[in-house]
Amino acid sequence: MSLNDLLLQKRSHIVKKWCDVILQTYPEESQGFLRKQKDRFANPVGHTIFEGIESIYDELLQETESGKISLFLDNIVRVRAVQDFSPSQAVGFVFGLKKVIRKELKSEILKEGIAEEWAAFESKIDGLALLCFDIYTACRQKMFDIKVDSVRRQTGGLLRKAGLMYELPQNEEGLNEGQVNKGE
Repeated sequence: MSLNDLLLQKRSHIVKKWCDVILQTYPEESQGFLRKQKDRFANPVGHTIFEGIESIYDELLQETESGKISLFLDNIVRVRAVQDFSPSQAVGFVFGLKKVIRKELKSEILKEGIAEEWAAFESKIDGLALLCFDIYTACRQKMFDIKVDSVRRQTGGLLRKAGLMYELPQNEEGLNEGQVNKGE
C-alpha cells in the first residue's frame, strides 16, 4: 500500500486532527465556538479553516499541482494575518499536518517501507509553509499600506482645515512651482 493510499484511507481522521491542532492556537474560550458553530455566517473563521484544511489536504494528495492550493492557503492565512498571531504562529499550522500524519501513520510508514514517499510528502508540506509565509507577508504589507494611507488622508485633511497646507500652483508644463524638470 502506498503512502497516498494510506493518506486517503485515513483522510477524515487526519483532517479532523489537523483542524484540532489549528484550533488549539486560538484562545480556549474561542475554541469551542469555532468547533461547534457550523454556520458559515455565524462562524466565518471556523468555516474558512475547516473548508480550507479539507481542500488543502485533498490538493496535497493530487499527483499534479492545480494551483488551487494557494487560494485555499490564502483564505486561511489572510484571516490569521489580521489576528494577533506572530508570523510563525500564523503559518505554523502547516507543520501541524506533519505531526498529525507522523502520529497516525508511524507504524505503517515503518512497516510498509515507504519512507521515501514520506520524505517527498514532507517536502510538499514544507513548500506549503513557504507559500504561507509569502501570503502572510503580502497580507501584512497590505494592512500597513492601508493604515499609512489612512493616516496620510487624516493628516492632510487636518492640515488643510487648519490652513497649514496648500496646493502649489502648476505651471504650463504640469510641474508645481519649485519643481525642476530634470530632462532639460
